[in-house]
Amino acid sequence: MAKDTKECENRLGRTANRPIWGLWFSIGIRAIHQVGAAMVLAAIFLIDGSQVPSLYLYLAGGSGVVLCIAEGARHRQMHREFSGMITVLKCVLLGFAFHGFVNPAFGVTCAFLIASVGAHAPRHVRHRLLY
Repeated sequence: MAKDTKECENRLGRTANRPIWGLWFSIGIRAIHQVGAAMVLAAIFLIDGSQVPSLYLYLAGGSGVVLCIAEGARHRQMHREFSGMITVLKCVLLGFAFHGFVNPAFGVTCAFLIASVGAHAPRHVRHRLLY
């Protein structure tokens, strides 16, 4: 292994082994989360932002919590990684939008974009330790 590759891996968060059922569970929860999040985003733009269907709001929020627990079981330092900071920033933006500190369309769209970029960043970026 090249020296720079080894140094890069040393700055990544620790991971634990995950059984195959854990992988498929995480994939299923992520799909459910994306459906809920997409419906919340659509409701913000297509319906009055204050009338987001509560079913999809709970679906997105509940599946997000389960997804954090599932990913946190594997990535034991997720709170210190780039992906963990993306999750915190996403939750702050959604909270600001929900409570009216920012325009809901702006806040939810930014949270959606940040989550998408963070989820599709290369592994050595996504799981890099920030502190």
